[in-house]
Amino acid sequence: MKYYIIAGEASGDLHASNLMKELKKKDSSAEFRFWGGDLMENQGGELVKHYRDLAYMGFVEVALNIRTILGNIKFCKEDIINYKPDALILIDYPGFNLRIAEFAHKSGLKVFYYISPQVWAWKKSRVHKIKKFVDRMFVILPFEKEFYSRYDYDVDFVGHPLLDMIELLPPTDKNAFREKNQLSEKPIISILPGSRKQEIRKILPIMLSVIKTFPDYQFVVAGAPSLERSFYEKIIGNAEVKLIEGKTHTLLQNTYAAVVTSGTATLETALFEVPEVVCYKGSFISYQIARKVIDRSMIKFISLVNLIMDKEVVKELIQTNLNTINLIKELKKLTSDINYRENLTNDYIELKEKLGGFGASQKTAGIIVDLVQNN
Repeated sequence: MKYYIIAGEASGDLHASNLMKELKKKDSSAEFRFWGGDLMENQGGELVKHYRDLAYMGFVEVALNIRTILGNIKFCKEDIINYKPDALILIDYPGFNLRIAEFAHKSGLKVFYYISPQVWAWKKSRVHKIKKFVDRMFVILPFEKEFYSRYDYDVDFVGHPLLDMIELLPPTDKNAFREKNQLSEKPIISILPGSRKQEIRKILPIMLSVIKTFPDYQFVVAGAPSLERSFYEKIIGNAEVKLIEGKTHTLLQNTYAAVVTSGTATLETALFEVPEVVCYKGSFISYQIARKVIDRSMIKFISLVNLIMDKEVVKELIQTNLNTINLIKELKKLTSDINYRENLTNDYIELKEKLGGFGASQKTAGIIVDLVQNN
């Protein structure tokens, strides 16, 4: 069968690639055409557009690039019709994917959505569009199933795919990792600045500003595989920090503490049981708009860790609170306060339990193949 898959971000590329792997196991004739990244391309099929050309962050950035976005939507619709897939699989990326879902449904295609848009946070009206145009929704956060049930929409909670990824990772040889990347014996503080250029330009300089305060540690920036090394080097300048590209998970296996930009990486870091502080700073206008449209009665935090646990497990430094002084204060707790680190570890164990067991990609692929083959 032919599958058309759309993932518009680095995290979507990861989860879609694992789903493709499972689809191939259950459907030996599986063919893929997709929007995504290198990990999906490694699974075979044809990459139409890379997510690095699609990622626009914040209301202002989207508005400035609206002509390009609309052009991509028009092209995508034409490409889907020409490909004639047996199923369309959408991975998060709601602004784009919900438009494609409506078009595909009206064109008579089977529409599956893996990893729900965060409609529980804002734009709840999107639930009605999802109900109307998505044949099956697969959610990965435990509270999402209950949320959709309020709208009389039955969705499948399949567990979180990051659990699969971590479960399948081979153990790391710490000495070999340090030697290969020319690292010293000092404990590692990892810096995960995100995968979008806009957020990296704004947040990474603040993250780098704390380095001199921690001479007993070595700092390593996790570079996104989609971004060129020179982009990071211009921001890093002469800072005493290593840049390791495309090895975030191996880096986290060797990390003592981390400074992480809000996003999926906050959850990844927690699942590796690494003490972290979460950072976010957007443009002033985008942040003010977000404050007005987000349902703050339900959304008390910005990190997935805290949202899932429904309490502050990891410290969040947002907008003006993200500054050198506050970041130093939190890093000192992460590196020196043994009780604080132990409490974090205990919360991380509970977090894993809440996320369900191993096999999200396998469960999702099984349901999709069964529905397509029997309908």
